[in-house]
Amino acid sequence: MPRRDAQNSRLVYSTDGGRLCPQCQRPEASCVCGRDRPATVGDGIVRLHRETKGRGGKAVTLIRGLPLTGEALKSLAKALKQKCGVGGSVKDDVVEIQGDQRQLLKTELERRGFTVKIAGG
Repeated sequence: MPRRDAQNSRLVYSTDGGRLCPQCQRPEASCVCGRDRPATVGDGIVRLHRETKGRGGKAVTLIRGLPLTGEALKSLAKALKQKCGVGGSVKDDVVEIQGDQRQLLKTELERRGFTVKIAGG
């Protein structure tokens, strides 16, 4: 088997230390990146989902994959809720907007410079 080049491979998990930080490559417990980094590093595409499960049949638009954390995510969520004229919340780095607002959110997020895809039904 050919040997992998060290520059092209990236370690994700080590049996010694567990999960590794995707930025500094240290165990998550001793990460030096700080708390302002995103919890997960995705593919850079913001995905809009419509969900009704567990909500009494009412639709909710979920926004996943935003490369923001903390106050920046909350302020973006507030601006999106105002744009749609509805309520919502931020839970586990996922923005929830009441109602099926996918088309309006897609145009607004693209205007703000994000790459957006409508995912799911």
